[in-house]
Amino acid sequence: MSKLKRVLIWTLIVYLIGMGLLYFFQHKIIFQPKKLSELHSFQFDHPFEEFFLETTDGERLNAIHFKNQNPKGVILYFHGNKGSLSRWGNITTFFAKKQYDVIVMDYRSYGKSTGTITEENLYKDAQLFYEYALTKYDEDQVIIYGRSLGTGIGTKIASTNKPGNLVLETPYNTMEEVTSHWLPIFPVKQILQYKFPSNKFVKEVQCPITIYHGTDDGVVPYGSGKRLFESISTSNKRMITIEGGSHNNLIKFEKYRNTIDQVLSKKNDEK
Repeated sequence: MSKLKRVLIWTLIVYLIGMGLLYFFQHKIIFQPKKLSELHSFQFDHPFEEFFLETTDGERLNAIHFKNQNPKGVILYFHGNKGSLSRWGNITTFFAKKQYDVIVMDYRSYGKSTGTITEENLYKDAQLFYEYALTKYDEDQVIIYGRSLGTGIGTKIASTNKPGNLVLETPYNTMEEVTSHWLPIFPVKQILQYKFPSNKFVKEVQCPITIYHGTDDGVVPYGSGKRLFESISTSNKRMITIEGGSHNNLIKFEKYRNTIDQVLSKKNDEK
């Protein structure tokens, strides 16, 4: 056997092994939960209530509900792929201190939540919390806020309901597009189990939509968020570009802080 032929065979073997690893371990790559003990006690610097909702298949999902007197509305927040409510609770107090109530859930297997994640389960569980919000607030008071992974979930829920507002921080056009960006040599379309086709969902959203995205995002390319924005059918849309912003630091930029109050109040007209 020639040397070239041996190199080609070994290259093919390595490629197939890599493809197999990607297929079988994609769940662990996409979802990176932090487990919490049932006895874990949350501590946040804003009044809150911890609660659980039970799914139709018997799982228990943990959530935090930040509360204010005379709230401006409620933010239903779908968080990113890492950590648990011990992290995301601290992050979302930013909104609670702006006089918005906030409901933030932990996905299945995150924190104290039980169960196994599938894409369909994520949508069903998110809808469960949306319906919980509707027992306490008028629908036009509900602001859906998605961050990173949560943008696909939030967009799906906004597409099948009538919230007052949708805000997406560092969103992707589709999960397939982002994965292909990072792994261009693999047939991602054929092996990716989690699609999150935000570009399809967003066409059905009727409320105001705002996208925040940083130009230096090293996780979800800025271009992916831009293409999602171009997919939006409604004219009541706005994309706020944070020059130099990366994936996890947009809140540190003046442009984010100077616009977020206007965005949450549904005033998407450029000033």
